[in-house]
Amino acid sequence: MTDVDQLIARSTELIDRTRERAESQRRMRRRNTGLARRAGLIVSADLAIVIAAIVVGWIMPIGMGGALLVFALLVAVTLLLAFVSLEAPVTPEKLVQVPLKALPLRTEQWLETQRPALPAPMQTLIDGIGVRLETLAPQLATLNEQEPAAAEVRKLVGEQLPELLKGYARVPLPLRGVERNGKTPDAQLAEGLQLIDREISEMSEQLAQGDLDSLATRGRFLEIKYRDDNAVGG
Repeated sequence: MTDVDQLIARSTELIDRTRERAESQRRMRRRNTGLARRAGLIVSADLAIVIAAIVVGWIMPIGMGGALLVFALLVAVTLLLAFVSLEAPVTPEKLVQVPLKALPLRTEQWLETQRPALPAPMQTLIDGIGVRLETLAPQLATLNEQEPAAAEVRKLVGEQLPELLKGYARVPLPLRGVERNGKTPDAQLAEGLQLIDREISEMSEQLAQGDLDSLATRGRFLEIKYRDDNAVGG
């Protein structure tokens, strides 16, 4: 191996480690946010129950039985809010109805449900797209839903990305590594995810520059080969 090859290998390894570290931090932030939200709901609900019990106690004695009932209610509500999912499951069909500012997060949540069924290299690509979506989210918070640029973002993130993964999921597992028209479904999925990653990055850059006209008129569509030759999902 030449010095150049070694340098490239070290650079690639560093990039991979950096991406993995960013992905780990991203997941930790999401988990902490979810825990904080859940804890806040538990405290609010329990406080409401205690206040209601105090008010009722002023009007009429609740006695030992009433106190036990309040305690049981506090335990039940706490356990319910601690373990029950606070959000409805995300589906590709629902993504098209999600408000634009919430689209990156909801898409990222859906990607998390698809990740375990993908090969390891595809999981890495999905993680990278998740990082892109996290960067895109605050930028979309101030973008008007009626802007042509908003339609372009929604098309890529809420429609084309889910369709890519849904098409791949329809391919039987034994056929995903079999070439058809020169490419395997695995290779086509990787190509599509890389293209989406680049598109989201460019969209984010244009939004950061305030260049909404360029974003709205770019007229780009995913050029996924399997859509032409039906190699994936056909």
